[in-house]
Amino acid sequence: MGKMKKLLDGPGPVIAPGCYDALSALLIERAGFPAAYFSGASLAYTRFGRPDIGLVSMKEVADSVSAIRERLDLPLIVDCDTGFGNALNVQRTVRLMERSGASAIQLEDQLMPKRCGHLADKRLISGGEMVGKIKAALDARNGDDTLIIARTDAIAVEGFEAALERAESYVRAGADVIFVEAPRSHAELVGIAKRFRGRSKLMANMVEGGSTPITDRQELNDLGFSLIIYPGAAVRTIVHALQSLLANLKERGSTAGCHDRMLDFASLNAVLGTEDMLKLGQSYEFKEA
Repeated sequence: MGKMKKLLDGPGPVIAPGCYDALSALLIERAGFPAAYFSGASLAYTRFGRPDIGLVSMKEVADSVSAIRERLDLPLIVDCDTGFGNALNVQRTVRLMERSGASAIQLEDQLMPKRCGHLADKRLISGGEMVGKIKAALDARNGDDTLIIARTDAIAVEGFEAALERAESYVRAGADVIFVEAPRSHAELVGIAKRFRGRSKLMANMVEGGSTPITDRQELNDLGFSLIIYPGAAVRTIVHALQSLLANLKERGSTAGCHDRMLDFASLNAVLGTEDMLKLGQSYEFKEA
């Protein structure tokens, strides 16, 4: 059984903070989290300085996932948007993400180009087309150790009951985890859990300032959610900290006022494991007999 599946079968919900590169994933691992969520939105924000409106490509996601997997073994849930096309594109996406190191692959029922689940004016493909894409993903994966997460964005477009019906069809299609995006109230979180608890693994998305009320791990556990993601928390924290640093530097002409809020040179190299890597390199150096 794959690591991600074992985690979701455990006694409590898995919290997976969002990452977007190897350093952010490394810090998540070092902090003791059991898994990380590779956020397509956070990749758009950090690599391109752009919003989450479908500008990121399949290859850009795969390249980033490969870089993370080269650095660490932490189970990685990969946001693959719409699968980057139709059912055949989904199959190529699943195979590529598996080779790159994905432990779970998330697919959604938006129409391309997609947009962040907490933005307005989303558009959807039909529920039937999404069912076909889920089946294509299941057929393409190497084995059931790679989980397929089916997300519906229908609440904001078709309403809550329609979203539940779509999710129901995704359960029947064989998705391993169901993700009803952007519930607008505690009552809707309860409604999702009531409908699917015991029948499917459930995922909840906590977006600071988004549509869904921030709900703690214990309450989500009591409702029956197995997986809780915080996809953009790291980026929002980093942007806030960097804005403060740059404002201080511009005003004072020095970073002296920020030293208590940053790592110094030695501390950063300790996080990166620089000394160990240099020692490893030295072990391969040619020595005269």
